[in-house]
Amino acid sequence: MNLMPDCKNQHSNVSRACCRNVSLEDLVTEAASPTRPGAVKSADRTVELLEVLSASDRRLTLTELHRELSYPKSSLYMLLQTLVNRGWVEVEPDRGTYGIGVRALLVGTSYLDHDPVVRAAIRVMEQVRQTVNETVHLARLDGADVVYLASRESEHHLRVVSRVGRRLPAHSTSLGKAVLSTRTPQEVDALLPAELVPLTPNTVVERGALHAQLAGFRNTGYAHEREENTPGLGCFAVALPYRNPVLDAMSCSVPLGRLDDEHERQVIAALLDAARTITELLRQFGR
Repeated sequence: MNLMPDCKNQHSNVSRACCRNVSLEDLVTEAASPTRPGAVKSADRTVELLEVLSASDRRLTLTELHRELSYPKSSLYMLLQTLVNRGWVEVEPDRGTYGIGVRALLVGTSYLDHDPVVRAAIRVMEQVRQTVNETVHLARLDGADVVYLASRESEHHLRVVSRVGRRLPAHSTSLGKAVLSTRTPQEVDALLPAELVPLTPNTVVERGALHAQLAGFRNTGYAHEREENTPGLGCFAVALPYRNPVLDAMSCSVPLGRLDDEHERQVIAALLDAARTITELLRQFGR
């Protein structure tokens, strides 16, 4: 008597597991793994895996990735091998750990090279840097965070250095506050997490206080913060309203030791002028 399931005629989960040589443990895990509505499971898992690896400050083992993602181990292993072969993931065979690969860097660089906003902003950012001799940043809202797209550093020995690709909470940065100030309070609440995490003792995390702060920024046309994100640093930012909803902003970071009233006025004026210039440039090119 043949006790093996007929793959052509049997449609139970157990039958499919036997025919695919997949463990029942993996099958249970696969059934429990959520998939976003309308998402292609394999593509969704690939992106999620890359995001976990890129967010980690160290390489991760298969077990750690399985614990984080809850994918079947066999499927996760095959997905990792595919990404290793394509250069998106790197593996240390001796340790059995995985990290983001060089292919991700190439694609990220391509994003910046082809983004018309970055190309238009770079020249204007350099003009601002030369005018005020402070570090200038360009960032874009991504969910509840801002991501740094470009930076021009001050020539001072004491200066701010920010890595392109750095991600920071929008509520704690002048860049994020500038973008959030273009939204209604309801839109801001929908974007931000229920609990706002402080990065320093000065970070505004009380909802009412943040809304009051953003209302003031709407009136002035620029945002600012002092030591909300980094101790010893004051930052000013302007939104770039070339599209709706606004996603991008430009900022200038100044160590508090040289931030007097006159320098503050100079920085704000340079940023407001830069925002007008970039917005006009992008609108001329149909952005």
